[in-house]
Formats: sequence, structure tokens, C-alpha cells
Amino acid sequence: MTYVIGAIIGYLLGSLNPAALISKIKHKNLRKSGTGNLGATNVMLNFGKGFGLLVMLFDILKGFAAVKLAELIFPESAFIGMVSGLTAIIGHIFPFYISFKGGKGLAAFAGVVLAYNPWLFLFLLLSGCVLMIIVNYSFILPFYAAAVFSVFAAVTSKSIPLTLLCAAASALIMIKHAGNIQKAKEGTDNKVRDVIKRMILKNKAKAGKNDGAE
Repeated sequence: MTYVIGAIIGYLLGSLNPAALISKIKHKNLRKSGTGNLGATNVMLNFGKGFGLLVMLFDILKGFAAVKLAELIFPESAFIGMVSGLTAIIGHIFPFYISFKGGKGLAAFAGVVLAYNPWLFLFLLLSGCVLMIIVNYSFILPFYAAAVFSVFAAVTSKSIPLTLLCAAASALIMIKHAGNIQKAKEGTDNKVRDVIKRMILKNKAKAGKNDGAE
């Protein structure tokens, strides 16, 4: 029963979807625009970096909160945090109140990793961003982070149940991002360095306009 309650806590927290709320407020169906997902990336594409960052932080926080809240309520249960974290990712991907169609779960997964080991989170964030720039495709980040998380859990936890839970969370992320590999092959996925260049040029153009206004 403890694990059932922990799973419910995680799923309900994970299903909280700020992207869906912003979509409703802005009167724009995100499922029919951009990436088609109710996640931070699509919010950024449709409503700007500010909204995208807000959604990303919220989604990371709910993954983190799912793990920590379950551990706080059931401190005697060794794996309750990861059970709740896994179901938080499931809740983010399959929220019951919006036809089980949410985001791809990467931000919620990041929150779970942060709760599991903050240093691992920081390492994956920094090294993953560098790897994205080198490879020039964003799909490498979720696959890299998921793979390293699984290996890290297997090596450090010395627990088969915990390792399996971490592997399940990682597998979900890989499955949901598998389509991005095909987009990269077809040349329809945005290249990371091109996106960075556009952002730099856009910021320079804004700075030039502000200087001219002064």
C-alpha cells in the first residue's frame, strides 16, 4: 500500500501541466503547433523563452517534489522516492485529464535526477549541453542523460530494485524521444549550432535597436 500511495502522489504531481494551462490562456492549441507536445520546448517555440523557461522550471520542480515528498511521508521505504519519481514522469507524459497526451518527460526526469543526486544532475546538464553542441542535434541530450543515469544507479546503488526503477525511467525518456532521431535523419530537426547562432543574431539585432533608440 505504501508504494501504491507513493505512485499516486508521483502521478498526480507529474500530471500538473503548466504548458496546458498557458495554452488555454493564450487560446492556442499546442498539440497542433510546433512539436505538438505539451512541454517546455513547444511553449518556448510558440510563446517565447520566458514562458518556456517558466514551464521547464515547474516541470523540473514537480519531478523533484515527487521524489522528496514521498521520501518525507514514507521515510522507512527504501525505494519509495524513485517509485514516485517514475510515476511523476509517467504523469507528465500521460496526464489523465488531457486525453493522456502531455510532454516528453525530459524536464520531469531532470527533477527526478536532481532529487536522486544533485551532482549527477549538474554533471549531466553541463556535459550534455557540450555534447549537444558537438553532435549538433538536441536528441543526443535525453539519450545521453538517460543512459548515464541508468549506469550510475546500477554502479552506485548496489540495489537491483532501485536500478530497475531508474532504468524504467530512463527507458521512458528514450522511447518518447526516439522520433527525434528520425527527424535528424530526415533533416527536419533543428541543428543546435544553428539555433544558437540565430539566438545570438537576434540578441545583437535587439541591442542595435536599443542603441538606435537612445
